[in-house]
Amino acid sequence: MPKTRAIHRQSLPDVITNDLRERILSGEMVEGETIRQEALAEEYDVSRMPIREALKRLDAEGLVQLTNNRGACVTTHSLSEIGEIFDLRILLEVDLFKRAIPQMTEADFVICEELLNKMERSYETYDVGQWGSLNYEYHTALYAAAERGITNEILQRVNLQSDRYVRMHLSVMEQREPAKEEHRQLLALARSRNAEAACALLTNHIQRTKEQLLAMVIATRKAES
Repeated sequence: MPKTRAIHRQSLPDVITNDLRERILSGEMVEGETIRQEALAEEYDVSRMPIREALKRLDAEGLVQLTNNRGACVTTHSLSEIGEIFDLRILLEVDLFKRAIPQMTEADFVICEELLNKMERSYETYDVGQWGSLNYEYHTALYAAAERGITNEILQRVNLQSDRYVRMHLSVMEQREPAKEEHRQLLALARSRNAEAACALLTNHIQRTKEQLLAMVIATRKAES
């Protein structure tokens, strides 16, 4: 890894926030890891001011935890919190999908198909950095016809928390093929207007991810302790 990370000088807090977010979501910065502002300022070759602003933003997103003495660490979710993240996804996404399916047009299906193709190419090239964002974009496209702006805003925050676990599920647990198949099935059921079967599959899709992830995190934390 290079000693410094080259960045554009315009809107430094934005650029640094985006880069740190990606480092957290990709697992480069692991849960519980201490974040030292001085070290980051040196790494990005900037003053501490944009670093502090970036950390504040990530704290608001729930990816970083700031303390009163200005220390920071990558957020560690408890097992119950991880479970809650995926339970919320089920509640929100199933409702959105059920509302969206009767309203979906051919244009919606084309967008979903294009995103599926991008996802599958990312699986083939093992582009881990794309998995979380493409997964979110695909699911968002499936629900877009529901036109539920407030629900989507809430879901966006929930998905930010689940992103790193989605990537973990696809990479560490080698779940790319099952995900690929289920994503195709979701679109096919939506096309056939079979909302009941589509929502049942979506529920099982998220629930299976939750259960497998929790088992993996339990085993990992047990080994580390």
